[in-house]
Amino acid sequence: MKKFFYTVIMAVVAITMLSSCLGKAVEDEYKDWRESNDAWFSQQVASGQYTMLTASWDPSARTLIRWHNDTMLTKDHLKPLISSTVDVKYKLRRYDGVAVDSSYNQTTPADSIYRSILNQNVEGWMIALTHMHVGDSCTIVIPYQQGYGSSKRSDDLLPYTNLIFDLKLVDIYKYRTN
Repeated sequence: MKKFFYTVIMAVVAITMLSSCLGKAVEDEYKDWRESNDAWFSQQVASGQYTMLTASWDPSARTLIRWHNDTMLTKDHLKPLISSTVDVKYKLRRYDGVAVDSSYNQTTPADSIYRSILNQNVEGWMIALTHMHVGDSCTIVIPYQQGYGSSKRSDDLLPYTNLIFDLKLVDIYKYRTN
C-alpha cells in the first residue's frame, strides 16, 4: 500500500512538472507574438478610436468597441442577454490584418448568419454583444485574455492573439414581443 501511495505521488509530481514545462515552452515560443499583440492593443486603447467596455460579471475583463451606425437609431431595440441566442454577421481578423474567419461563407441557418447562444463564445464577444442593440454594427477588439488566451486554435489563431471582429447584431433568435 505504501508503495502504491508513493507511486501515485510521484506520478502527480511528474505530470505537474511536465505541464509546467509545456506551458513555459508555449509562452517562450510565442513571446514576441504576445508582446506584439500587447503593444498593438495598448496603441488601440490610446488612439481614442474605441470605447472600452467591461464585463458586468468581471470588471477586469475588457473589450474595445467602435460603433459604425448611429446608436440613437437603435437605442430602443432589443439587447441580448448572456443566455440569448443571437444571429450575427461577422468577419474575424488578427491585428496584422490576416483574415481568419467569416460568417459570410455560411448559408445556414440563413445567408451569412452565424447563430449561437451568447455564453458559448469567447468572453470578449459576450461583453460586446451585451452592450449592443439589434441592428448595431461595430468593430470590436478582443484582447487575447478575453479571447482564446494561450491556446492555439489554428495556424491563423496562434496563442496570445487579439481578435478583431467586424460585427453586426442581426437578431435575437426566437424572441417574441407579443
